[in-house]
Amino acid sequence: MQKQKVYVGVNNDLNGGLTNMGRGVLNAWVFNILPETETCEGWTFARIHLLMQEVDTEWEKYGLMVSNLPPELAERHDRIYSKFIKKASDVGWSGEVETRGEN
Repeated sequence: MQKQKVYVGVNNDLNGGLTNMGRGVLNAWVFNILPETETCEGWTFARIHLLMQEVDTEWEKYGLMVSNLPPELAERHDRIYSKFIKKASDVGWSGEVETRGEN
């Protein structure tokens, strides 16, 4: 039987955590789906997929736009993402792939 692949966790992910899965974890923190101490390290990809569905449901309430978040969530988003953008920048991430739409 083949061992299930598991997620490395947002703190160990590529690009300082700013991958699709990593952003899913960060967004789960923003929306209080998960506590900020939960990095999802060791979670199966199936479990991460379910988390991403929950996150997508929350984003849909705000038209998928940060600018539509209420002040408390917008502040939390800014605080969480600022930390991870700095971390990602420190390891060479620039966001260029994301802005070209090639991720």
